[in-house]
Amino acid sequence: MCGITGMMYFDHREIKASSLQAMMDVIHHRGPDDMGTWTDPGIGLGFRRLSIIDLKEGHQPLCNEDESVWIVFNGEIYNYQPLREQLLARGHSFRTQTDTEVIVHLYEEYGEDCVQHLRGMFGFVIWDRRRKKLFGARDHFGIKPFYYIHDGKRFLFASEIKSLLEAEGVNRRLRDESLLQYLTFQYVPEPNTMFEGILKLPPAHTVTVMSDGRMEIKRYWDPMFAPVERPFDEMVEELRARLKDSVIHHMHSDVERGCFLSSGIDSTAIATHMRAIEPIRTFSVGFEGPNNETVIAKETAAALGTRHHAKIITERDFFDSVPRAVWHQDEPVADPSAIALYHVAQLAREHVTVVLSGEGADELFGGYRIYREPLSLRPLAWLPLPLKRMLHATARLLPSGLTGRNYLLRATTPLEERFLGNAKLYSEEAKARLVRYDRSLLNSYRNPWQVAGQYYDKTKHLDPVSRMQYIDMNLWMPGDILMKADKMTMAHSLELRVPFLDKELFEFARTVPQSYRLGGGTTKYIFRKAMEGIIPDFILNRPKLGFPVPLRDWLKGARGSELLESIRGSGIDHVLQISEVERMMKLHQSGQGDYARLLWAVYIFGMWHSTYLQEGTNFGRERSATVS
Repeated sequence: MCGITGMMYFDHREIKASSLQAMMDVIHHRGPDDMGTWTDPGIGLGFRRLSIIDLKEGHQPLCNEDESVWIVFNGEIYNYQPLREQLLARGHSFRTQTDTEVIVHLYEEYGEDCVQHLRGMFGFVIWDRRRKKLFGARDHFGIKPFYYIHDGKRFLFASEIKSLLEAEGVNRRLRDESLLQYLTFQYVPEPNTMFEGILKLPPAHTVTVMSDGRMEIKRYWDPMFAPVERPFDEMVEELRARLKDSVIHHMHSDVERGCFLSSGIDSTAIATHMRAIEPIRTFSVGFEGPNNETVIAKETAAALGTRHHAKIITERDFFDSVPRAVWHQDEPVADPSAIALYHVAQLAREHVTVVLSGEGADELFGGYRIYREPLSLRPLAWLPLPLKRMLHATARLLPSGLTGRNYLLRATTPLEERFLGNAKLYSEEAKARLVRYDRSLLNSYRNPWQVAGQYYDKTKHLDPVSRMQYIDMNLWMPGDILMKADKMTMAHSLELRVPFLDKELFEFARTVPQSYRLGGGTTKYIFRKAMEGIIPDFILNRPKLGFPVPLRDWLKGARGSELLESIRGSGIDHVLQISEVERMMKLHQSGQGDYARLLWAVYIFGMWHSTYLQEGTNFGRERSATVS
């Protein structure tokens, strides 16, 4: 796990060493063990290294034998050893034992199709000196980040936005449409960011930039579901074999490994497979109260025989770490569990350099409770469209809170109009009350339904549950789950690996029928059956908690007033109606509704605004010297 950065000028000017160094320094946390640069007329590559594999020879930027191909690479390639053997057999020679050099020779052999051979997580850039071409790629699921700026005069890229902000002439401007999307999704969907002019390379995409500025972005893989009817027991056995194989591959490193361990089945499955191979350390955090995950995690660790480390996050711990977490996130993500992840990463880094975790299991195998909604709405699914519309209009006239009203509304609303993913905060009506933007923007911007619509259009042939999973694979997972996973662990120079998000495991998961995913009256049915006899019985059917932050209760007290003061001082009153925020806080504190997540979204946006837009252009560099 490392940090990459660099620049390409289309007028072929000499690259200033100071500019490249500034872009590298601000992401020191991604690679405190080593750094390197390489420049040529018009091109500069920068690298920060966290040493994981081939500790002595992994220096980057790295090149081939004749220095015609140069690379900076962030991530891990889990099949690099067999790839290396294949390349050796085809006449390639290697100077190191690194997975980085394998990518260089794959590019020599297959060109831009090299990505088709990779199994792992990656964000990399290759400079082809002969063709005067820059080639970049991001992994299949978006585990590793890739940000860029293309302004007609130059192409800048980096693992983190804060690195791009250190480049000369980069302006910090809010992208208004991104704010509107964030208020609903709780993150900014790919390929945009909260910054005007700064973009994300989407997962499973490559970017090619020629020396004259021409740029082309291509998708090389699609996580499309394709259910196949096969015997249940046969699929259970294959799932077991594929997950075991993935964990084995994800454990490869030259440093000590550990595992995040919550109270649920996903992380327990990973930890169990790891413990079967070697002694490991496990890590958990929780909050005081009835949903304290550390209690169950300790029981699980004892059953598995791991060396367990746990921490209780106090209310003060939580809020004191928000400014640092927001700085590391680069753009706002209104998921309170990101702060808990920040703390468990901090705990783990005291003992290990690499951790494995359970992200991705819910998206692959149907783990979210919302995925059961199409099954519960099935009794009315047969109704013809005109009758559904009539029922829907009638239900809207019923008193709010009346039993059955919400069921009728959802049952008579098309899936494409009711599901945006696992987060849906502000409605369009609520946003209209909150934002200060002109009504014309609210009526013309690419709204969340249009963002999701591009993925619904591709899945009309699938069942509703598979369509929902595909939406989450393309929006929720890279925008929230993987974004916070990367940024909160790298904040502490910790490499996170996610064995469920393995392309070989997904090739199996995509074929699992809906009835196997949501059978037995539960979620992730086939996965739970596959783990029978492998993980402790008391974990098999526990409900998913997912870092349950007691935010609702905290905001009812003095903390809510402090949060409101922070919002008032964040400088966002020119884009948001602070009076509407005050109204929501008053209703929340008086018990007239739960506005915690809505308020949290505004608070995180305010913290981001005061960090990146209000503090001035030198804030990032100053912050990097004090933030761990």
